[in-house]
Amino acid sequence: MRIFDPHVHMTSRTTDDYEAMYAAGVRALVEPSFWLGQPRTSPASFLDYFDALLGWEPYRAAQYGIAHHCALALNPKEANDPRCAPVLDVLPRYLVKDSVVAVGEIGYDSMTPAEDTALAAQLQLAADHGLPALVHTPHRDKLAGLRRTVDVVRESALPPERVLLDHLNETTVREAAESGCWLGFSVYPDTKMGEDRTVAVLKDHGTERVLVNSAADWGKSDPLKTRRVGEAMLAAGFDEDDVDRVLWRNPVAFYGLSGRLRLDVPPPRGLHEGNSVLRGGE
Repeated sequence: MRIFDPHVHMTSRTTDDYEAMYAAGVRALVEPSFWLGQPRTSPASFLDYFDALLGWEPYRAAQYGIAHHCALALNPKEANDPRCAPVLDVLPRYLVKDSVVAVGEIGYDSMTPAEDTALAAQLQLAADHGLPALVHTPHRDKLAGLRRTVDVVRESALPPERVLLDHLNETTVREAAESGCWLGFSVYPDTKMGEDRTVAVLKDHGTERVLVNSAADWGKSDPLKTRRVGEAMLAAGFDEDDVDRVLWRNPVAFYGLSGRLRLDVPPPRGLHEGNSVLRGGE
């Protein structure tokens, strides 16, 4: 089983997670920029974070045979903090980097006017840079948030077929599919979607334009949930081709829209900024 996790926050995970993910079949991933759990107080902290997603984290992933790509953005939660708004002005110089395969996560958290502004601006940045967009639909008032998101996408210069609507569930999947966007499901141990619920949605809606991710981060989450979904699909009667479509070919097709996807992983040579990941020498 080959797996491409299209949304996982490896900055929050250990090297043991990389090792376990490789053993489970993960060979590629996309790490979207997100909220770190406590507020950032200036754009400079975002820039250091972006630099880590472009340098240190791909180096760390390559140690374990996993191709690391990223999506960069001002995330919805911090779009409400005026101290962070200048990030929108510096994003263009980061969006031209080779390993940036999307603008994201963008979208809604609390559906505020500031989030409206940030979402519209970053959809335009995606269009300007020839990138797809990973859009976070809100965890509260999900259907209203989905409809508001789709309205903004339709008003933007970015075609819906270049947009991935993430954090979907049973209440939002039908209208998301009708929008023409790609469909993303985050699978968590206790919250969001579980593997059984995800498989039930796949039975109803099929596997076309569907991506499944772990969205693993600093909270209670599991970077092996993609593998567990694949196993649950097989147990429910899906065949190996269906599993490969959802866990590999669909994310490759979506992020391949960037023209920057590189799935070969040459072993890292030397140190990264003086660090080998190892302790006590190379």
